[in-house]
Amino acid sequence: MPHDTPLIATIVVGLCLAFLFGAIANRLRISPLVGYLLAGVLCGPYTPGFVADQELTLQLAEIGVILLMFGVGLHFSVKELLSVKAIAVPGALAQIFAATALGTGLGLIIGWDLTGSVTFGLALSTASTVVLLRAMQERRLMETDRGRIAVGWLIVEDLVMVLTLVLMPAIAGLLHGSSGTVPSDPIASYLGLGITGIIVLTLIKIALFIALMLVVGKRVVPWVLEVISASGSRELFRLGVLAIALGVAFGAANLFGVSLALGAFFAGMVMSESELSHQAAEESLPLRDAFAVLFFVSVGMLFDPMVLINNPLSLLATLLIIMIGKSAAAFFIVRAFKHPTGTALTISASLAQIGEFSFILASLGVSLKLMPKEAQDLVLAGAILSILFNPLVFIGFEKLRPFIERKLGAKQSPDVTELTIEDDEYHTIKSFSAYATSLTGHTIIAGYGEVGSRVAEKLLAEQCPIVVIENAEKPAIELRETGVEVILGNAAEKETLTRAGLADAQCLILALPYAFETARVIAQASQKNPGLHIIARAESVVEADYLRDLGIGTIILAEEEIARGILEKIAENNAGKQKKQTETSPEEPLSSIN
Repeated sequence: MPHDTPLIATIVVGLCLAFLFGAIANRLRISPLVGYLLAGVLCGPYTPGFVADQELTLQLAEIGVILLMFGVGLHFSVKELLSVKAIAVPGALAQIFAATALGTGLGLIIGWDLTGSVTFGLALSTASTVVLLRAMQERRLMETDRGRIAVGWLIVEDLVMVLTLVLMPAIAGLLHGSSGTVPSDPIASYLGLGITGIIVLTLIKIALFIALMLVVGKRVVPWVLEVISASGSRELFRLGVLAIALGVAFGAANLFGVSLALGAFFAGMVMSESELSHQAAEESLPLRDAFAVLFFVSVGMLFDPMVLINNPLSLLATLLIIMIGKSAAAFFIVRAFKHPTGTALTISASLAQIGEFSFILASLGVSLKLMPKEAQDLVLAGAILSILFNPLVFIGFEKLRPFIERKLGAKQSPDVTELTIEDDEYHTIKSFSAYATSLTGHTIIAGYGEVGSRVAEKLLAEQCPIVVIENAEKPAIELRETGVEVILGNAAEKETLTRAGLADAQCLILALPYAFETARVIAQASQKNPGLHIIARAESVVEADYLRDLGIGTIILAEEEIARGILEKIAENNAGKQKKQTETSPEEPLSSIN
């Protein structure tokens, strides 16, 4: 058996180091992304010890980008995408222009030529798909207007970068005195197209792909999913979901020249038309998380710490363009379209980083001699540092929001209404953080999903006092509007349980889907209120045993309840048949009694 296994070594070492440093980061109450990036630095070529195969890591990371964008597409619809085109298209184009101009200016100051400076500026203008989506998901913003605008903005950026990557070889050919065609594109090579022809050809191919997905894929993909589901094999269903996601992405890249991420997004979007889209998202989630981690490890591997010593001022200027220049441009662009301050700040914070397209563009620029190697080093260093600091940008912008709102409010004309529906939702959500119940002897329900909502409905019908803990904004707001007391937050946090009145509660119902999350709540609850009656759900015997070891009063096992329900229905059916036979059978004659 061969022992030279770079793929296995890369995956094992990358995931193990990411787990170790991610756990340490989480323990220190900072983002696990910091740990993943540090893991990449340690197994990269610029630090002593094990060096992972960088090319393999980047390919594995690309799978993570594909699956992540596929997952986003599953929660998106064509209608939602079109609803944000008025801001996403002009906003993204204007922001790319502004960031490119800033990067070009920096390049000219450093001493590069115009072509290298423009290429450098373009590399700084596009945000990382993975980082942006992770930030949206962690803050539960994917289903809000600002989340949809951010995703639409990202789609436009991807399309622009796809077009840029196609044109770069042609531009390099013209600058170096060749015909200016793109050798990798057989159609362009055969027809001998120049830059204008290549632009038209690329736009036609992108349009054909989108039309094919919206017209054909919208019908075929959901149908295939339903056929696979009818087979009854969960394994085959999971395999089918992954095959569709990866197959469409790969086909889009090779046949239409569209990026893998964009192809995966459209695959997910057409699959969302199926009633099985929720199950498809659930089945692909573990792989999405694992490969997304490998993406951050791959980014860390690109970082050369010596850049901090060799070019500190140039790196600082690059970082300021990425985190301040781009953010400021995005903020004023969104505000110019009369969107609320909250939306402008969210979009600004989301774009205050660069990622995978920047790496590809910088690498191609160096290989085509359009950009100096020094510029590529600055792009890579700027990427890892901006990703590292991006969570702090969100926190800082959130702190500055009241101040910015007051300043902008003073300068607004009277006919401009600042408090839109989304801002109203924002202030409603902010009020959740300060709200604490005054109930005593009540029941706390943690989790308002399928199980929690039914329990809550029954208890409310019986006029039992309840407090619901929910970490998703939309259902929390809707439930609060019905008059139910709701605490927005994570049930595993001590502050959330305190605001829910845990010390004075009579019962705690844990309707959370994951046993580990349930265990964290139990640890907090048992310490705060030892006499509390806790009822928890479990999805399997293993989960039930795990929760019993924690000393829970009552565990509702899904498998047992399903079996009990089936037996009750059988008993009811048998009783009904017996009663019917008794009613329809003729009475025996009195003479037969003797």
